[in-house]
Amino acid sequence: MNKRIFASIFAAAGMMLLAGSQTASAEGLKDAYKNEFLIGVAVNQRNVSDPMQSALICEEFNSITAENDMKPQPTEPAEGKYNWERADRIANFCREHGIKLRGHCLVWHNQIGEWIYTDKNGNEVDKKTLLKRLRKHIKAIVSRYKDVVYCWDVVNEAITDDPKAENHFRQSRLYKIAGDDFIREAFKAARKADPKALLFYNDYNECDPVKSNRIAEVVRTMKADGVPIDGIGMQGHYNIYGPSEQDIEAAIAKYRAVVNHLHVTELDVRANREMGGALKFSKEASDPDDKVKAKQKEQYAAIFRVLRKNADIIDCVTFWNLSDRDSWLGAENQPLLFDKDYKRKEVYDVVFQKK
Repeated sequence: MNKRIFASIFAAAGMMLLAGSQTASAEGLKDAYKNEFLIGVAVNQRNVSDPMQSALICEEFNSITAENDMKPQPTEPAEGKYNWERADRIANFCREHGIKLRGHCLVWHNQIGEWIYTDKNGNEVDKKTLLKRLRKHIKAIVSRYKDVVYCWDVVNEAITDDPKAENHFRQSRLYKIAGDDFIREAFKAARKADPKALLFYNDYNECDPVKSNRIAEVVRTMKADGVPIDGIGMQGHYNIYGPSEQDIEAAIAKYRAVVNHLHVTELDVRANREMGGALKFSKEASDPDDKVKAKQKEQYAAIFRVLRKNADIIDCVTFWNLSDRDSWLGAENQPLLFDKDYKRKEVYDVVFQKK
């Protein structure tokens, strides 16, 4: 037999065996929390292409978020020029395995094409043009994936981190051109494109007392004006020292007063004192000694105590990346439940066993 043919048959047989073992595998996180909320994971192309990593996803999770491949710039790098290949691969993985898909994200001041802001001569467009382009982009992507996406992070990180700022909003180019109408119109366009999907405002540092007040106030005001915001996404980029259990509980209390759905959308617990979703961060971490491991266990235990307590409003908890190897924070920060070799860490048991 031709060696290439034999190798192909052998590989196919291996994948079939893997799929079979996956079906009969021990319970994962999704099973442990089946009576509370969905357990999700953010994935990249390697995660859904590698058989071992794909099997791990199917065993542990029942919701998926595309880490980067459904964001504005990757899907529409130039106006009207769509690139669906990578997003399709993740969507098809979800369709094939019967896993729910969180859409992330429709509008963000990062990873968005320069074309959204400028005309063919490089001049900044007016508000009317920008909003028209946003609506068109949203219609295209939401319509394409409405059969598999059950919710969207419609607008990402539009509230300022500056506690002294008089204006609640981040002074992004989107805001400077269109004011808060870019948020309002994005939600309206998403609702029109898919009336059944749940629509979320998503942000980090969401347990900070000042920022949580601002998020709740903005969402409350917009909902009162008829903007179709169904829920708030609490990103959950925490560390082993904070936020406290009390701060998480306080933020949830504020949010449940204004929306009917909460998701923890990007959970990780880094082993240093940095926090939040800003793209500028160090990859330095404490040595993974017993003290650090113990602190991480304590923090994950505290987080999930609060989440279980509020399971009546929390629909989904998503870890931001499959393993420490994949983490946007770097493996040195040891932020997740699986190590760089995709093996369960000690902290996994804390979450699984609900300690």
